[in-house]
Parts: sequence; C-alpha cells; structure tokens
Amino acid sequence: MFVDFNYGKNQRGKTSLSTTVLRMVMSESLIFYAIAIVAVGAGVLVVTLRNIVHAVMFLALFLLSIAGLYASLKLDFLVVVQVFIFVGAVVVLFLFIVMLTFKISDFSQAMSNRQRGLALGASSVMLFFLILALAKTNAFSNLHKQDAPSASGGFRELGTEILTTYVLPFELVSLVLLVALIGAIVIARKQ
Repeated sequence: MFVDFNYGKNQRGKTSLSTTVLRMVMSESLIFYAIAIVAVGAGVLVVTLRNIVHAVMFLALFLLSIAGLYASLKLDFLVVVQVFIFVGAVVVLFLFIVMLTFKISDFSQAMSNRQRGLALGASSVMLFFLILALAKTNAFSNLHKQDAPSASGGFRELGTEILTTYVLPFELVSLVLLVALIGAIVIARKQ
C-alpha cells in the first residue's frame, strides 16, 4: 500500500491545519478501537475461562479497558469512578469472595451446563431486538452535535448533589457492599 506523506502539504512543505486535525482524529479513533478490541477480548475470556481467579483478573482488565474508553471520550469523572469503584473495590471484593468460598487448590470449577444452547438462543434474540431498536430510534445520529462537557467535568456540583440530595442512596450502596462481604465470610465459615 502506497502512502503519500506529502498529502495536505502546501507549496512551502508545511502541513495544513485540516490534515493535522484529520491525523489527530484518526489516531484517536485507532486508540479507541484498539482499547475496544481489548475490552471485547477480555469480556469473552471472563465468561469462557474455567479458572475462576483468572476470570476475575480478566474482569479487572475488562473494567480497566472500559475506563480507557471513557478516557478517550474525555469523560474524566467516569474514568475515576470506573477505576476506583469497579476495579479497585468490586474486583477486590470478587477475589476476596472467591478466595473464601472455594478451596485454593480447586480453582478450576466446571463452567458448562445443559442450558448453553438456550442461553445462546436467548442472547441472539436479545441482540436482534437491540439492533432493531437502535436502527429505529436514530440513537447515534445526533452524537456529533452534542456539546462537549465542561473542563471541570462538574465534579463540584456532582459532589454536592451526592452528599446532600442523594446521601441516603449513597450510603445504602456502601451497606449493600458490606452485606456482600459479611455474606462471603459466613459462607466460608460454614465450609
């Protein structure tokens, strides 16, 4: 394949602004798609690996790659939430539960069952209806027309809302995580 490196240069040999912007957009797109491929690969490995600990580690990679997708879209708050809460807390909680509930020498649990065909059929039907709904609603037609988020990302406003208006749901989430942790300990003690 022949690449013309002089494309977009004026007579003085300088690159035009439109060519520079085009190259930036293409590189951002390539980074986005590379991270998306990692996310899909890690997601597939999460549900297909037989070793539970390895599956949880690939879940962490999947969640980190989703944070990378958020970063490429310049959604700073979602990056922070994704890394701290999902990767930092939920994956560690999953590992803790796996370590407490399964014998360490027996990580390879049977991951197959008789309902594989039914699950594949139901997933295919759901995917079909999802694609049909997206095609009918023009969900992606106005994405390029939306305003970019503010530089601060609204962290101050969001923090104020969470700790004033939504303080009860915020605390209930921490209570649910605490109950899950206590449940894992109780299950491990019975064994």
